[in-house]
Amino acid sequence: MILKSKLPSVGTTIFTEMSVLAAQYGAINLGQGFPDFEMDPALTQMVSQAMADGFNQYTHANGYPALREALAAKVQSLYQQSINPDTQITISPGGTYAIYTAITTLIHPGDEVILFEPAYDSYIPNIEINGGVPLRINLTFPNYNIPWDEVRSKITPRTKMIMINSPHNPTGAVISEQDIIELKSIVTGTDIVILSDEVYEHLIFEDKAHQSILKHPELLARSFVCFSFGKTMHCTGWKLGYCIAGESLMKEYRKVHQFNAFTCDTPKQVALAAYLTENKNYLNLGQQMQQKRDLLRQLLSATKLECIPSYGSYFECYSFSKISNENDKAFAIRLVKEYGVATIPVSAFYQDQTDHGVIRFCFAKKEETLRAAAERLKGL
Repeated sequence: MILKSKLPSVGTTIFTEMSVLAAQYGAINLGQGFPDFEMDPALTQMVSQAMADGFNQYTHANGYPALREALAAKVQSLYQQSINPDTQITISPGGTYAIYTAITTLIHPGDEVILFEPAYDSYIPNIEINGGVPLRINLTFPNYNIPWDEVRSKITPRTKMIMINSPHNPTGAVISEQDIIELKSIVTGTDIVILSDEVYEHLIFEDKAHQSILKHPELLARSFVCFSFGKTMHCTGWKLGYCIAGESLMKEYRKVHQFNAFTCDTPKQVALAAYLTENKNYLNLGQQMQQKRDLLRQLLSATKLECIPSYGSYFECYSFSKISNENDKAFAIRLVKEYGVATIPVSAFYQDQTDHGVIRFCFAKKEETLRAAAERLKGL
C-alpha cells in the first residue's frame, strides 16, 4: 500500500528524542513540560467522589454546565468580562486539541496564518494539515518580543489568522499592554481572526498582569482563546482544556468538535467545577511556580549558563555561549551523555532550526529534582 502523507516533513519530535536519550543514560529529565510532583490531593478526591456519585456517563457535548458556569465566573472576576457559558465556552480534551479545532474551524486551503517562532510544535502541522500556509516571523532575540512592523508587512488579502502565545512556550516571555494595542491596530477593519494560546494563564511571575484577549471585547469577538487545566492544575495526563470565543466563532468551532471528541471526561469536569469555586486554587499558582523558577536560577548561577529571563510558563531558557560554540542540539545531547541532564534545544522550535545557542529547562519539578540536576551541571 502506498500512502501519501498529509504531513510529509513531520518525524520524531525532539521531546521524544530527548526523553529516549534521558532514559538510556539515566538522565534527570528537565526537557519535556510536565511536573514530577503531585497535584492537589483535594482535586483528585473530588474526582473520586464524582465517580462514586454516579457522574460516569456522557455529559453535555460543550462541557459539564456547572464547569462552564464556573469558568464564566472566573473570567468575570479576573478580567471583568461577561462570558455566556452556553454559547462561548467549550470544554476540550486538552489545550492542544482546542488549538487544532480552532485552526480546523477557520482555515481553508491557501489561507495564510501568521505565527511567531520559536513556537509550540503543534502550530505549523495544525495549519498545514488543513491546507493553510504558515507565515513565520521570528521573535526578537534575546527578549523574544514581537516585531509588529514585520507583522504589518506580512498582511495580505489571504491572511485569515494571527496566532499569539502568552505566557510563551518555549521562552517564558509575556506580551505587554503595548502588544495588545499593536494587535488591535492591525486587525481593526479586517476579517483576521486571532488564536490566543493562553494555556499558562495562571503561571505568570513577578506580579505581572496576564494580558488576556478576554479583557478586550472587541478582540474576543474575533478570537479563539485556548486554555489548559492540565498545565495550570499540574495534571497534564488528564488532557482537559477549553476554548472561549466570540459567539459566531464558537458556533462553527462546535460543528468540528461534535464530530471529533464529541464530549470530554465527565467526573473530572464535575470535580473541576467544584474546585474552581475557591479562587485561591488558581490565584496562588504563579507564586508557587515562581519559587521553582527562582530556585533553578539560583542553582544554575554556579555555572556559566546565562539566564534569559522567563516571566511565565513551566520554562526558562539559558544561553551556553560562554561554554561552547556547538550547535544547540549537539550541546543538549552532550548534557545528557556527559552530565546526565536532559534539556530541549530551542532551535527545535523553529522550522529552519534557527540556533542562538540556547537550551530550555522545565522547572516544574520537585525541589530535590532541581537540586540533583544542578549538582550534575556544576562542572559546566
